[in-house]
Amino acid sequence: MEPDRGDLPQRVADGRVSPVDAAEAAGALDAHRPMLLGLAYRLLGSRHDAEDVLQEAYLRWLRVDRAEVSEPRRYLSRVVTHLSMDRLRARQATRETYVGSWLPEPVPTAPSPFGPLERAELRDSLSTALLHLLERLTPPERAVYVLHTAFELPYAEIAELLDRSAEDCRQLHHRASVRIGRDKRRFTADRAEQERLLEAFIAAATEGDLATLTDLVAADATAWSDGGGRVRAARNPITGADRVVRFLLGVREKGWLLTVQRTELNGQPAAVITTAAGDAYAVTLGTAAGRITDIYLVVNPDKLPWAS
Repeated sequence: MEPDRGDLPQRVADGRVSPVDAAEAAGALDAHRPMLLGLAYRLLGSRHDAEDVLQEAYLRWLRVDRAEVSEPRRYLSRVVTHLSMDRLRARQATRETYVGSWLPEPVPTAPSPFGPLERAELRDSLSTALLHLLERLTPPERAVYVLHTAFELPYAEIAELLDRSAEDCRQLHHRASVRIGRDKRRFTADRAEQERLLEAFIAAATEGDLATLTDLVAADATAWSDGGGRVRAARNPITGADRVVRFLLGVREKGWLLTVQRTELNGQPAAVITTAAGDAYAVTLGTAAGRITDIYLVVNPDKLPWAS
């Protein structure tokens, strides 16, 4: 998606912005676009919101004296981080009115719009499981955690981006790690294991194989459904292996399952299930110790524009 120029055509037409200046600004931002989009998405868990942040960052970048900016990547990272944190704060109020469970917006990553995912930390930091955990953090905690863990920035550099001290950033990262640490085990970077569990899960759910489903799902597993009030979905998390399996079999018995397509979402093996009613479910899993610990079902069509 190209940066939104907003009223830029009019501003070019009336001489407030020259075409050359607008093109140079867009080119400089586009050179760092995958990284910036990945940063905003990890902070927000929404591709739509991340794109909006980049659009606003472009307009700010257009207004700044770029000859005075020695490191555009660092400057733009700072702008994107602060804009994302502002959105996180604003979103806390609107989240209370969201219908049912809120899950991150799934994004196809083959190829990745966020740049290469060659490091395990970059790939894991996109996973639905981790992004869901990050929702329990404050905006500053989330920013420090993402910048240090995913992008491997030192605390001194993060401090410059956030206008805080390096020691403050270190403490924020520690608090974030503690707050998500207990549940961070609920996903794994072992791709072969993820693929094996997903294949077994889809086959068992499709066939209604109670014994296999029960064996695959951990005793304390949780199933999350995000319909956003747009599509019928469980409004509350379903916890416990027995309840999760009954829920899955209930969905199958209602004849909703129509087709299953394997894909990659958020750097992880995933599946898109189409129902007889025409709804699409994006399915990703959280796994640990060879079992499925979390099942994430996103059916809100607003979060699946690529599936329509």
